[in-house]
Amino acid sequence: MTRPAADPALRIHAALDRLAADMPALGVAVSGGGDSVALMHMAADWARGRRIMVATVDHGLRPESAAEARQVGRAARALGLSHATLLWQRGTEAGNLMASARDARLRLLSGWAQRNNLPAVLLGHTADDQAETLLMRLARGSGIDGLASMAKWRDAFGTRWLRPMLGVGRQDLRDWLAARGIAWTDDPSNENQDFDRIRIRKAIAATGLDVAALARAANHIGEARDALSHYAAYAAREAVIHNGSLTLPRRPYGDAPVEIRRRLIVAACRWITGADYPPRRNTVLHALNAIATGHRVTLDGALIEPAGDRIRLFREAAAALRAPPSQDETWDNRWKISGLKPGQHVAALGMGEVARVKWRLSGLGRDEAAASPAVWEGDRLVAAPLVRAAAPYDLRPLRGAADFHRLVMAH
Repeated sequence: MTRPAADPALRIHAALDRLAADMPALGVAVSGGGDSVALMHMAADWARGRRIMVATVDHGLRPESAAEARQVGRAARALGLSHATLLWQRGTEAGNLMASARDARLRLLSGWAQRNNLPAVLLGHTADDQAETLLMRLARGSGIDGLASMAKWRDAFGTRWLRPMLGVGRQDLRDWLAARGIAWTDDPSNENQDFDRIRIRKAIAATGLDVAALARAANHIGEARDALSHYAAYAAREAVIHNGSLTLPRRPYGDAPVEIRRRLIVAACRWITGADYPPRRNTVLHALNAIATGHRVTLDGALIEPAGDRIRLFREAAAALRAPPSQDETWDNRWKISGLKPGQHVAALGMGEVARVKWRLSGLGRDEAAASPAVWEGDRLVAAPLVRAAAPYDLRPLRGAADFHRLVMAH
């Protein structure tokens, strides 16, 4: 029997076709709530031979959470899908609980996806989430990136995240589940008005605001954001990348509007540091003012140095020195190094050792050389491969020009 056109599964299957048709496997993040349970069922129906795996993050914030994770596991296995429960061990009671839980969830899911060779993870955000996010960020005075709609896909924490349900409302999904006798769990924290999102959700219901209209507004802002990203990419077309540092030509940067300059500097700093999130807006505006007056400035672990017709960005030495030493192949989320011998580790060269390695001959600045990776045995410097090539050590940056372009276009 043909399903009615209004069936949300048809829209979500079409979205999955657009987002993941070429992927042989997918993960699904399922909390047990109506949105994610619907997504699990719809993904299982859509899979057509693809490997679908399910994971639930148990934040341990409520006594019932472990039982709810087991319930998701039973539902997943009934669909022929494997299920894993990922436990969050919270290290501190300080800070923003919702933000900490969100980041922990993404990091746990990313690790799970990488261990299971899953190219992407599906998330159950809906049109209601779009509307709520728009109003929350409007109340905070967010810029266009904050007000724009959630992206249908994004890369973060080393994983691609897909949101195939943004065009479907929360109630439509619950109606779909109820019509099929599929149970879900309502998290009692969804009634807790200590959280901004819950207050916004109740305000939308109380005032009768049209969720679909708010979601469309977020989409329109998203289209404007995309246009700005393309403008920024054009302004960045002459950027030069060398030895893990980045140089922007001064004239295209200076001729661009402030919002484009902001985007270029944010993308460049994230490219330098590998940060998952952009710096705070106020710190970026401070950096833009410093650049305009020709002063060096640090921004989230990157050093920005205006000089003549160029703006150079490289790793701040103090930030590199704080990076934990590594005995693996990667260090400071910036470099891949091979050739390490037993007992050796990688850490920043540091200001104290710069003079010993004749940094001026390398073409690097003093600060840039001090932030570069060096090979150590205990406290003894063995080599500084970026300053002077030294066999058998091979040094490669983790990010290249394509990664910078992606960050300029990032949502």
